Amino acid sequence: MNNLSRRRFLKISAGTMAAVGTLETAGRVIAGTENPPLSGIRTVPTFCNVCFWQCGAIASVRDGKLWKIEGHPLDPLSHGRLCPRGTGGIGAYSDPDRLRSPLIRITERGEDRWKAVTWDEALTFIATKMQKIKADHGPEAFAAFIHGLGGTFLKQVLRAYGTNNIAAPSFAQCRGPRDVGFTLTFGDDAGALERTDIENAQCIVLIGSHLGENMHNTQVQEFATAVGRGASIIVADPRFSVAASKAKFYLPVKPGTDIALLLAWMNVIVGEKLYDKQYVDKYGFGFEQFAAEIQPYTPEWAYPETGIDPQTIRDTALEMARYRPATLIHPGRHSSWYGDDAQRGRAIALLNALMGSWGRKGGLYAPSAMDIPAYPHPPYPTPGKPEVDNPDNKFPFANENISTGIRAATISGEPYPIKGWLVYATNLMYSLPNQAETIRAIQQLDLFVVVDVIPSEIAGWADVVLPESTYLERYDDLHAEPFKQPFIALRQPVVQSPGDQKPNWWIAKRLAEKLGLGSYFPWNDIEEYLATRLKAGGYSFDDLKRDGIILGKQPPIYFEDGAPATFDTPSKKIEFYSSQLKQAGFDPVPKYTRPEPGPAGSYRLLFGRAPMHSFSRTQTNHLLMDLMCENSVWVNANEATRLGLKSGDYVRLRNQDGELSSRIQIKATERIRPECVYMVHGFGHTSKELRFAFGKGASDARLITRYKTDPLMGGTGMNVNFVTIEMEA
Repeated sequence: MNNLSRRRFLKISAGTMAAVGTLETAGRVIAGTENPPLSGIRTVPTFCNVCFWQCGAIASVRDGKLWKIEGHPLDPLSHGRLCPRGTGGIGAYSDPDRLRSPLIRITERGEDRWKAVTWDEALTFIATKMQKIKADHGPEAFAAFIHGLGGTFLKQVLRAYGTNNIAAPSFAQCRGPRDVGFTLTFGDDAGALERTDIENAQCIVLIGSHLGENMHNTQVQEFATAVGRGASIIVADPRFSVAASKAKFYLPVKPGTDIALLLAWMNVIVGEKLYDKQYVDKYGFGFEQFAAEIQPYTPEWAYPETGIDPQTIRDTALEMARYRPATLIHPGRHSSWYGDDAQRGRAIALLNALMGSWGRKGGLYAPSAMDIPAYPHPPYPTPGKPEVDNPDNKFPFANENISTGIRAATISGEPYPIKGWLVYATNLMYSLPNQAETIRAIQQLDLFVVVDVIPSEIAGWADVVLPESTYLERYDDLHAEPFKQPFIALRQPVVQSPGDQKPNWWIAKRLAEKLGLGSYFPWNDIEEYLATRLKAGGYSFDDLKRDGIILGKQPPIYFEDGAPATFDTPSKKIEFYSSQLKQAGFDPVPKYTRPEPGPAGSYRLLFGRAPMHSFSRTQTNHLLMDLMCENSVWVNANEATRLGLKSGDYVRLRNQDGELSSRIQIKATERIRPECVYMVHGFGHTSKELRFAFGKGASDARLITRYKTDPLMGGTGMNVNFVTIEMEA
């Protein structure tokens, strides 16, 4: 430990240490030359990390200082244009509240008192604790929550250590229900970069999908193009979103009744024989049974459930059929809503199947990826125990580990104890429902490690906090996600880290060596690792460093052009009627269950995204906070008048369990149904070390104390909370 660290205790951000001058030496370009010029303009290709879309970018440095970030013109994701988040990435680098050195807790968990230590001290502490957990409980007693590409090497350490208890909240708390629903139907999911052919769609149906607010760059660009050329847009949403403002048909559906609307649409399309019969006959399985199951769900039946009049349901069904197969019912992204979400995802998949849009131009194309061999390493040990998250296969269609399943096992000790956690790049206090359960789980641990860029709320509970370099200061593993245009992209450092932060690959390699697992990282540095992988695939690391991207040959992406029409289902066809669901005791065709109402006088709490913020991690970014510095709660204008409220008034929200939010502004608007309210996710930070973000807006996560678990795959439906509105004193 250095002398400064011996003399003083530091708060979690270590912001009192070297707060002045830490950025003065930063901004020097380190990619491409060891002695970059300090005058003129220099550009470095990389790819963004402000959200999961990871668009190709060009970072510019002027006179030795980081200047701007623009889209990479050759990148198939950005097409040379970035969203507000991407262009604001400089703010993540210059954030004065960043973590700056490794920290070890000196008091009880939840109390922000720390000592700054060297990396060797921090990693030795972690390795010693991990070895004790392994000796006392087995390696499976250590679990991890890891989000994003940057966690690749940490996963490798943990698998070499002997555990497969590794989860990402992006499954059970986000896209998992959708992916399971699509896989049950087509044998494949919608993709991390969704396989939506928006640019060629003639009719686009959005069911609670907030394109233009949830800023998936490629999709938003294609959506704008589609709107510009006159594509027919149908939006079903309790809130009149930005996308709804572009719609030919806007259906203000009651919250929680989406399945009823989907069943009624399918009833019309099948009953009036508007579906693609040739496609269904060729590729479908169980269609007659499916048709019989949906027969009762007429538009008249759906009207009292959804609030959408029967003629509108018929008109929109006809509109979809008019443009098939170039009719795209968007699969959505965040789909953990009401606890029956995998079946809702399946209903969306089935409606696409009726349109004949899977594998077709203007629908859902067949993506492909470039093959890059892995770097050789010894085989991982076989864990002696099964994963802890889904005992007895309670959720039989979960095809990834369930984050809340790991949390539950940590609390209960069943089916076996979990005594250590590592959390990378995810603020579990915001990403998992019910913060109290997360804290209960943490208190059962012998070791809790957080790797992050900022002093997030979850970092405040850790035993050890490791400060990571931002994406502008590091290499990551190669990016080659399946997409319409196959590609390989490189993230490379543009500037030096301003403090004692380290890249994730360095942290993982050093920790592995401390654990005696260095043989799993046989390369000397990350450049050797990347160059070896690329050479094995027939590509040049030097070329990729220079250009930032390599484009592959695009194979056919539509069935009509030769893309293989294969379906990895039990029948090897599109499963309109799912025998595997029936055999497991579930509905083979989706059924509608009326959502449970809230307490009298309460409003259902809905939440979503804003185009300038990602999750809860960009509220410390000064550039992005200049665009939106706090959230507001949308309240129906008539309800606001009844309550004596107007836009700009500050209120607090109290949920059904008595949890009270911080203060939040009212947005009184006719753009939302009267039985619900809406707020943007990620605000209301309580970590005092997030000095810029602290107390700005209110946290939806704090109010999500209840959730309904999807019986198919363990997802947590979170739109089941209700709030009342209290005037700010």
